[in-house]
Amino acid sequence: MFLDGLDELDQKIIRLLMKNARMSYSEIGEKVGISRVAVKMRIQAMEKKGIIEEYTTIINPQKISGVVSCFFELEISHEALEEVIERLKANEKITQIYRVTGENKLHIHAVTASNEELDRLIQEEMDPLPGILHMSCSIILSRIKDIKGLRL
Repeated sequence: MFLDGLDELDQKIIRLLMKNARMSYSEIGEKVGISRVAVKMRIQAMEKKGIIEEYTTIINPQKISGVVSCFFELEISHEALEEVIERLKANEKITQIYRVTGENKLHIHAVTASNEELDRLIQEEMDPLPGILHMSCSIILSRIKDIKGLRL
């Protein structure tokens, strides 16, 4: 995949950061054949352009005992869509919200501390949402492949 303004060296740097965002400028420089200072300047330029947005720690909820990770599919009336989105964005148990094509207008990921907490989320937060035409919930049993961000 090609991105405007991203040369081969920047692609190599990004690939290394995607494998290990904690890698030092010196380590990256050794692997791509440029100085630590040059690596730092290239990374800062990509951050300034918004190519690199953030560095983060990714937690696998399935590895924490008792945690329940699930997907909701919501079909919502057009009139209620914005209100539903705002209410879901405010909920700390909702980790991702996508507007999608097809029957379902929203695809939502949620993480709860237990089955009981998931039940409360459904009864107290999801069921009362306005304009819901259809809702389904699927619990994630295992993560087989999960790619974060763009792969070059």
